[in-house]
Amino acid sequence: MDTSKIVGEKIKSLRESQSISIEELAERSGLAVEQIERIENNIDLPSLAPLIKIARVLGVRLGTFLDDQDEMGPVVCRKKEAKDSISFSNNAIHSRKHMKYHSLSKSKADRHMEPFIIDIAPTNDTHFVLSSHEGEEFIMAMEGTMEISYGKHTYLLEEGDSIYYDSIVPHHVHAYEGQAAKILAVIYTPI
Repeated sequence: MDTSKIVGEKIKSLRESQSISIEELAERSGLAVEQIERIENNIDLPSLAPLIKIARVLGVRLGTFLDDQDEMGPVVCRKKEAKDSISFSNNAIHSRKHMKYHSLSKSKADRHMEPFIIDIAPTNDTHFVLSSHEGEEFIMAMEGTMEISYGKHTYLLEEGDSIYYDSIVPHHVHAYEGQAAKILAVIYTPI
């Protein structure tokens, strides 16, 4: 299944089922009407922060937009299954087009955490815009060196290092000096 095509459709379906107009969703989430229209029409797949804001307004967990099954028991994600990926971006200078997210739990219903393996391609971007959202994040560097901008501080993570932080503090996660890297990220967002 092409996950990049289902996110917009799920948002639109949930919004319409709750009789929420695009304008109301924009106002309540703090996003632009045009941005929501582009997301719903699968033109843009936003970064996690706007998705989390939309999920909060719709009263659903972030994973609702990525689900393709409803398994109530344990979910095993085999290595070959983690090859399917989704790239979040918003066609802006601070887009995350260079990051491919591999969901490790998309078939688990009623989950509160979103675990991903994220492949980070080399990039020449040096201007990073910090973003924030409710919840917490855990990141472990699996390959390469990661740079985490968190508030006024910067942290470097070598392979095997990890960081756990509150996502409400403005932050940005990127590979050090534009090199390729791979991380395990677990994102928790309250409903």
